[in-house]
Amino acid sequence: MERSVLTRLLVLSGLLVVAFVGTVTTLNLTLYSASGFVHSYLDSLARHDVDGVLAMPGVTLSTKVSTRLTEPAALRELADIHLLSDADNGDGTHSVKYGYAFDGKKGVTTFRVERSGSRLGLFSAWRFVESPVSILQVTPLNDSAFDANGVHLVSKAGPSAADGFLVFIPSSIELSHTSTYLVAPTTTVLVDEVGSTVKATVDIKANKVFVAEVQKELRKYLADCVTQKVLLPTGCPMGKPITDRIQNDPAWSMVKYPTVTIVPGGQVGSWQVPETAATAHLVVKVKSIFDGTVSNFDQDVPFTVRYLITFQPDGAPLITAQY
Repeated sequence: MERSVLTRLLVLSGLLVVAFVGTVTTLNLTLYSASGFVHSYLDSLARHDVDGVLAMPGVTLSTKVSTRLTEPAALRELADIHLLSDADNGDGTHSVKYGYAFDGKKGVTTFRVERSGSRLGLFSAWRFVESPVSILQVTPLNDSAFDANGVHLVSKAGPSAADGFLVFIPSSIELSHTSTYLVAPTTTVLVDEVGSTVKATVDIKANKVFVAEVQKELRKYLADCVTQKVLLPTGCPMGKPITDRIQNDPAWSMVKYPTVTIVPGGQVGSWQVPETAATAHLVVKVKSIFDGTVSNFDQDVPFTVRYLITFQPDGAPLITAQY
């Protein structure tokens, strides 16, 4: 009887040892494997758990580059995470390749990891050979402000100058600009290579509100110009020198207002209305200095306009004529 119980205990102990060894082996091949380590990182990234990401061995952020795009609010939805390969490089490191998707757009990244000891003497411990971050270098053309994944950013280097931002790998960044007078189409940048520097631009242009406001101001300005009863209205682009003697007050009217377009100016942060054609009409009675005959001058007078536009401290546009 006692021998039977002892035999059963030995068999049960053996089974427990086998099960334990099997469990350890399985965990070392899955959760505590090189690929399992990278999956844990990607899972934390997908959950926007930045603290969890930064707790992963080998993940570090430089203090010399802005980390605004590594904040939870700046992270987009990472999905469809799946292992593609796990290659032993033979030098203690593994190259682990994962696939994933951002809004249905697929990407692939290879991470290099290395053994960094063990946990409880049983489970493999790993760390990234190179921190899984990269730099996104953004140039906001014609302005310094832009949005990245909904986070409002301002280039420290100024308008039309590149500024760098750290991003976790992988990251998908939507760049855009929307303000009172300016707009930029949304562009999406995938940063998927560890340690890289990816360049992107935000093409900021005048929006419809900006164009409409300048058009309105220009029409008002020219409408005021034609109320002046002189041949050369003061501070105005139209005018008609006449050598004959005028016999009454000149009467101006607008025939065709200029159609406003706004393009970047010659100086960073400035805008301009390029040289644009317009037409006024002048009616005035004149007397010839040669034979004394009197006639009516009744003609269209073409002219051009060109303006420089800058923004005042309160954000309102300042329009300056350039003749």
